[in-house]
Amino acid sequence: MPATVLITGAGSGFGALTAHALATAGHTVYASMRHIEGRNAARAAEVRDRAAHEGIDLRVVELDVLDQGSADRAVARVLAETGRLDVLVHNAGHMVLGPAEAFTPEQLAAVYDTNVLGSQRVNRAALPQLRRQGHGLLLWVGSSSTRGGTPPYLAPYFAAKAAMDALAVSYAAELARFGIESTIVVPGAFTSGTDHFANAGHAADRAVTEEYEARYAGMTDQVGRALSAMTPEGADAADVAREIVRVVGLPAGDRPFRTHIDPVDDGSEVVSVVADHVRERFYHRLGLPDLLVPAVAPAGEAVRAPSV
Repeated sequence: MPATVLITGAGSGFGALTAHALATAGHTVYASMRHIEGRNAARAAEVRDRAAHEGIDLRVVELDVLDQGSADRAVARVLAETGRLDVLVHNAGHMVLGPAEAFTPEQLAAVYDTNVLGSQRVNRAALPQLRRQGHGLLLWVGSSSTRGGTPPYLAPYFAAKAAMDALAVSYAAELARFGIESTIVVPGAFTSGTDHFANAGHAADRAVTEEYEARYAGMTDQVGRALSAMTPEGADAADVAREIVRVVGLPAGDRPFRTHIDPVDDGSEVVSVVADHVRERFYHRLGLPDLLVPAVAPAGEAVRAPSV
């Protein structure tokens, strides 16, 4: 069944690829981004023109994940135009590069604000509707760095992605009795097809950065070359979008809790299998196995929380 989908951070990279792929698959998709009347006006116009040319239902909506009012207005527009919201894709994020010590606490807080608190703002705007419906899907675009191999000089981004993953895991259990599913999509390192590295921020403390450069000269370039060499020919960032389309298209209750798209194979999938199995066993020990799957109500009825 076609779904109504809201995607954060859909101006480029995984977000833009996913928005187009889902709309091409027949869904109504709201590609959200900031400053659609200003800095991103050209990108917004390109999305609208492409939608009109291809005859797909791909719409642009203003949404700044740093602003609760903006998140509220974006969700309100989706509901006013469609009366429903079936899938929320948490994709907005920002990468920074440099030695951890050289980032100020304020910089770390800003990375956390975008990658973690941004998803919380959008959840608070959207979840009341999903809970009323008794169905929906939260789809979190995470990172293999959460449990896989991690190169240096990306600590603030990796820490924020790990925090988002932990938030997603908790939300999955807390929303299950409302009939809301959760899937964590785990991309690995893609050296092309996204703007992550091109738009990455840098550490503010240049003096500290220079001290590290004396011992770690060329580290960022070295890591980039190594990742490129490890990436198999044909690896495509659009594979992430295709996997999201597959997950959205699955019947309710059949969607995976976590799925990996990692051409470099940094080990995240191996660790996640163990970690997620431990989580499942612990919920059984708690006597709460129903929280591992979304409640499903008969057609036309609201979801009722099962007795424990």
